[in-house]
Amino acid sequence: MARYPTQLEDSARRQVAAWLLLCCAMIFAMVILGGATRLTGSGLSMVEWDPVFGVLPPLNQEEWEDVFSKYRDSPEYQQVNIGMDLEGFKSIYWYEFTHRLLGRSIGTVFLLPFLYFLARRMLTPRLIPRLAIAFILGGLQGLLGWYMVKSGLIDQPHVSQYRLTAHLSLALIIYCYLLWLLLDLLFPQQQMDTARNGGRKAALMLFTLVAITITSGGFVAGLKAGFAYNTFPKMGDHWLPPAGWILQPGWRNLFENIATVQFNHRVLATLTLFSILWFWVCSVKRTLPSRVRFGIHALLLVAIAQVILGISTLLLHVPVALGVTHQAGALTLLTVILFINHQLHTR
Repeated sequence: MARYPTQLEDSARRQVAAWLLLCCAMIFAMVILGGATRLTGSGLSMVEWDPVFGVLPPLNQEEWEDVFSKYRDSPEYQQVNIGMDLEGFKSIYWYEFTHRLLGRSIGTVFLLPFLYFLARRMLTPRLIPRLAIAFILGGLQGLLGWYMVKSGLIDQPHVSQYRLTAHLSLALIIYCYLLWLLLDLLFPQQQMDTARNGGRKAALMLFTLVAITITSGGFVAGLKAGFAYNTFPKMGDHWLPPAGWILQPGWRNLFENIATVQFNHRVLATLTLFSILWFWVCSVKRTLPSRVRFGIHALLLVAIAQVILGISTLLLHVPVALGVTHQAGALTLLTVILFINHQLHTR
């Protein structure tokens, strides 16, 4: 009986890498579409979760009337969209339906090639369990997504900012996890390098800071904090929001107070930008591999663009196009810093 290879041949490596690249691209699109769904107020338009038959949208007028009737019983319709007609409902329904359909498609695009590569002995024993973990995480992400939606279908027509941030964070974990496996395939052999080794801790700290900043953005999104204090650099007439510490116990302000949540995101974003600038200044003076140097230059450019996007989104009261672009910028920044960490990683 044929055994799984300890190392992939070039042909197999290219095929598996192309597959993982497609999965990463779909997850990237999924995160962006999720942002659009949230910004258009579409996330609570589907009040049921059907993992099997939910792949089909309403196909006739009767089915449309049925799903619309269920939506009219939801808190969002009764408290926010009272009087919405069927055409208005369709405009928000399609966002959420497409978001869910893309999620199911990612699962299919991952599972079927995985089984194919497994049957053809095109995966290494080291890679198989790592890919299986990714699939399990994807299933948990689907469950977490519905758990998030349910929080807005009970009394208040708003999803929990805690559940939304957890849903976003798990998506980023899966994305980074698969991206790291992809980079392992694209750059399989890296040699020990003293210059590279010297920047590993700084790059890892930057990755952590970027991840925390994006996570804080999840709380901003969950509380719709971007629609408040639409001035910069001050928040209204103050540097520190007067209402920033009114909830008790005090820790709740960090996650439930609109003023504090937005302030924290501003501070983290600013700290991230200056940390990246300092990392760039220190790195350009050193002898580094060309790919690392390219990544560091790209990191600074993306960080500057992301801050400009964030400020513009805030000042313009979060238009959908800018908000979605800002979210894409965050994921791009995470991608670049992960790439740098991988290139600096020594094995």
